[in-house]
Amino acid sequence: MTDLDPLLDPTGRIEPVQKAIVGGRSLWDDARTRLFRNRAAVISMWILGFLVLFAVFGPFVWVHKYSTISDLRTIAPTLDGMHPLGTDLQGRDLLARLMIGLRISLMVGIVATAVSLVIGVTWGATAGYLGGRVDNFMMRIVDVLYALPFIFFVILLLTVFERNIVLIFAAIGAIEWLTMARIVRGQTLAIKGKEFIEAARASGVSRKDIILRHILPNVIGPVAVYV
Repeated sequence: MTDLDPLLDPTGRIEPVQKAIVGGRSLWDDARTRLFRNRAAVISMWILGFLVLFAVFGPFVWVHKYSTISDLRTIAPTLDGMHPLGTDLQGRDLLARLMIGLRISLMVGIVATAVSLVIGVTWGATAGYLGGRVDNFMMRIVDVLYALPFIFFVILLLTVFERNIVLIFAAIGAIEWLTMARIVRGQTLAIKGKEFIEAARASGVSRKDIILRHILPNVIGPVAVYV
């Protein structure tokens, strides 16, 4: 879009001059620019992407199954392409087992972290913004859960979910949200007294919209680092 401003040239004629309207840059644009300027971050993203592809598609491509037992039992790493990493004591190909193990590790990271992120951010932002007795009550629950031994939850989860590995990962994330909640609560307490929050409150914006549209976007930095 352009605006046309009249300008009087030396001949006395009025010529319209086009003036471009420059748009502003959002916080996401600035963050994306800083991210791609960081060489270590870009290299890390490529490595992580390779590991994801290696774990997801590797077992479908590699000729050996992770549970297939070789008659030769333990084999040293070879360069002929049969067993690049060798085999274990039962004769199972270690490269195939590495792919499956990487799948489990990524599943733990993604599922557990996603559950922890949803619960922790919601709990911490709500407690920090509402404050008062609600904040005290919610954070005392966090303190009580912190005091309980982690091994107790592990035994309880194994009893309830048996050997369903996805539900166990989700349950682990449902326990690990405590630190996330504290981080988000502290950031919310520091932000909720800012002028733009007061302006939103004076404009009649609901508490839910203030938390979702003003609080959470401003705590995404510490949350991303912890994730």
